[in-house]
Amino acid sequence: MTTKIVLVEDETDQREIIDSILTASGYKVSSFGNAEDAIDILKKETFDLVISDWQLPGINGEELLQYVNSNTPKTGFILITAHGEASHAISVIRSGADDYLSKPFDKQTLLFTIKKLIYTKSLENENGKLKEQVNQRTELVDMIGRSTAMNRLFTRIEKAAPTSATLLISGESGTGKELGARAVHKLSNRADEIFLAVNCAAIPESIAEAELFGAEKGSYTGANKTRIGKFEASNNGTLFLDEVGELPLLLQSKLLRFLQEGTITRVGSNLEIKLDVRVIAATNRNLLEEVEKGSFREDLYYRLNVIPVVIPPLRQRQEDIPILINHFINYFSNKHNINDKKLSSAAFKQLLAYSWPGNVRQLRNSIERLILLSLDDNINCEDIDELELTNKSGQNNYLLPEQGLDWESHEKECLLQALSHCNNNRTQASKLLGLGYKAFLYRLDKYKI
Repeated sequence: MTTKIVLVEDETDQREIIDSILTASGYKVSSFGNAEDAIDILKKETFDLVISDWQLPGINGEELLQYVNSNTPKTGFILITAHGEASHAISVIRSGADDYLSKPFDKQTLLFTIKKLIYTKSLENENGKLKEQVNQRTELVDMIGRSTAMNRLFTRIEKAAPTSATLLISGESGTGKELGARAVHKLSNRADEIFLAVNCAAIPESIAEAELFGAEKGSYTGANKTRIGKFEASNNGTLFLDEVGELPLLLQSKLLRFLQEGTITRVGSNLEIKLDVRVIAATNRNLLEEVEKGSFREDLYYRLNVIPVVIPPLRQRQEDIPILINHFINYFSNKHNINDKKLSSAAFKQLLAYSWPGNVRQLRNSIERLILLSLDDNINCEDIDELELTNKSGQNNYLLPEQGLDWESHEKECLLQALSHCNNNRTQASKLLGLGYKAFLYRLDKYKI
């Protein structure tokens, strides 16, 4: 069935461009320049989705959103806003919108946002109970984010999931590497089979081989029965090897053999066992550097790195922080049976200003702590202060090179890196450098950036 969309945009050129993109993508679109006409058709017909600009003549986008939520609650709603500020983004979501798009946005972001929302709505409409399950699955795989970096990640996972190729997931601690692996499994044809996660760093070296590949009865002291290893246990499913760089060289060779031949041999046996297991590995190390040191096999590295997947750190997708904050507030309020709490504007700004070196895991844990420990329904700056979130600016740790430096080149590079980290969001980049916005713009103009 063709998806029906109401598009409300008062700028004629913009409306025609979006209309043509959606129509070319197979959607049935009804376009209007004001909310009044959109409400008239919503009274007569049923639509799957409304996409509306925030600023409109007469009835604005927020009022249209209120109408849709009250009268056609099963209709999805995406607000288009020209405000790139993160605080505005979270206010849009809290007003009841399913998603938002910040101008300017590209075709890929538009279509991806629509596709994601339609999929979620279809699940909710099939069965009301599925809504909770969808939220848990979203939390499970940490697929929350609308930044360019996350859209690239989603695309990579969607392309990789249906294949049987081995993946190597890299990323800093706390970014959600295991959740990324689970997303691949959930979207693959093995979704109904087992997903088994193993932390290679947590297995004692003395029993690691038996733990992974199994052992026959009597093969070593204490082996009083045949032991099934993780590979056999995950047959027909997915085996996730977290911190794969911690594997001893001997086990690296056995892992390489499995990836090449699809067979394992239990400790104390000469019998090869054929298995069908998809391997997804993860690391927060630079494995190429480990290869150069001789602590990781080069041939294994290339066998694992068939499809590389990089989970971006939170500082490279800061526009996702408001969405994550809102999600975790709702999630932990429901989990702990606590009334939804609200962040004061000042408290919210404090969370946005923090660099989150522990990434999403740290943000998640911090929000849970705020939900549990704040004394009333409003989370204020005093509550945030108890988290002891201190940005490490590096001012006391930076050492000037003995040979000196080219200050202007250094300053320009700092500006470029800040923009890169913040996906060209100038407001966030200026905060990252501790500069006032006007001072930041002056320096961009100075270096013609």
